[in-house]
Amino acid sequence: MAFSVQEGSQIVSAREPSPMITRRAAAAGLATSLIGLTGRTGAQGLSPTSSVSRVLQAGEARWSLAAKPRSMRLRPDAAREADVWTFNGELAPVFRLKHGAGMRLSLKNETALPLSLHFHGIRGPNEMAGVGGLTQPPIAPGESFDYAFTPPDPGTFLIRPCLLGGSAEPAERGLTSLLIVEEAQPPQVDRDIALIVDDWALAEDGSLALGDPAPAGRLGSFLTVNGKATPLRIEAPPRGRIRLRFANACNARGMRLRFDGLKAFVIAVDGQPSSTFEPLEASLPFAPGNRYDLLVDLPAEVGPAGSVIALIGSGFPLMEIVATGDRSGPLPPMAPLRPNPKLPAQIRLQDAMRKDVAIRGDPTRPDVPWAINGATGQPSNPPLVRIKRGTPVVLALRNETAFMQPMHLHGHSSRLLHGLDDGWEPYWLDTVQVPENKTVRIAFVADNPGKWLLASTVMERFDAGLWTWIEVT
Repeated sequence: MAFSVQEGSQIVSAREPSPMITRRAAAAGLATSLIGLTGRTGAQGLSPTSSVSRVLQAGEARWSLAAKPRSMRLRPDAAREADVWTFNGELAPVFRLKHGAGMRLSLKNETALPLSLHFHGIRGPNEMAGVGGLTQPPIAPGESFDYAFTPPDPGTFLIRPCLLGGSAEPAERGLTSLLIVEEAQPPQVDRDIALIVDDWALAEDGSLALGDPAPAGRLGSFLTVNGKATPLRIEAPPRGRIRLRFANACNARGMRLRFDGLKAFVIAVDGQPSSTFEPLEASLPFAPGNRYDLLVDLPAEVGPAGSVIALIGSGFPLMEIVATGDRSGPLPPMAPLRPNPKLPAQIRLQDAMRKDVAIRGDPTRPDVPWAINGATGQPSNPPLVRIKRGTPVVLALRNETAFMQPMHLHGHSSRLLHGLDDGWEPYWLDTVQVPENKTVRIAFVADNPGKWLLASTVMERFDAGLWTWIEVT
């Protein structure tokens, strides 16, 4: 990996594709402690494209969704069904449209609780940010709301509940999905596969065990991909190339993804193009809210090609990739996605407004609540910062807790700075992991007007007030 520093502006630019994620970045993405998951089931075939998913070339995509309860058997050997929440009766649907097309998602709330949906990673208009209680009124049971905007960037974006004080239960019941905005000229692949990883708190009989809110965040006992038991079986032609789009929809579970027997190359992080790199030690940190786009080339021989493992305990298989059928035709060389021209090529760190952000809390002590700079999140609180549009900003996120803290900045993408502010990693982030008792600095240009959350992506901590907001005027 070769980089150069432009003197006087402290801007680092990548000169060639980075062959691996740096140790600095890996340290900033260490996962929290994990518990083992219940037994492994047989390989499941990858489900067909969701009936609500479609690709729109131009104009406006329109989806009418009902968020509603449904009883489903999540674990194949379960004695009872789990009471989950779905979109139109489906878990983990995927919505696709081409970059440049508009979208209108009409959501009717047929659950018993108020809702709102956040398009995690979309740098869209503030009134469509989907923060119930801050950017929109909560959608009451029986009511509807239309989310209508044109996604400004291509990429992979997670759709999650986001309601001040009320996000954990809708997420725990499975009310998540994925929005894929396809590039005008996407990489040539044989298959483009969306993979929503989630965990569930299941009782021994397979029913959903909600229980009391977990102050540190609920870790489930059963893992699914796209709402199905793992490992999934993915088939593609020999010498083929597949694009894997991973999204972590867990309430609180961080993990690492390991690629066994696979040559995987990251092409996008949190929805934005990155320099193409091969993960260090074939694994990636994967916090709630994180997304990765990867390209994987299959071998020339028919048969098992490799697997993706969630590093939980001794390892939990998420999928098995198999080369089958006729060989694929010649593929172009592996290449990075085109950079997003709407993101700044440079961030003038010397002109940045800087703010320290202290993350505090101890779930074992009620007298030490989750807080940022001493304040538990409330809509009536003043903003963390109030800044003019176009201002560069550096936030120093200092984690003073005993837990890894994944933090998500709404409406913006940021750079992960090096320790001495002498450059940044060759990718953009909207969800950054701050190790316990460490400080991580991110830089961004505040180019999107409105009120934007800086919040924990662990749903129970978010509900308990681990958030603040910035205002861009």
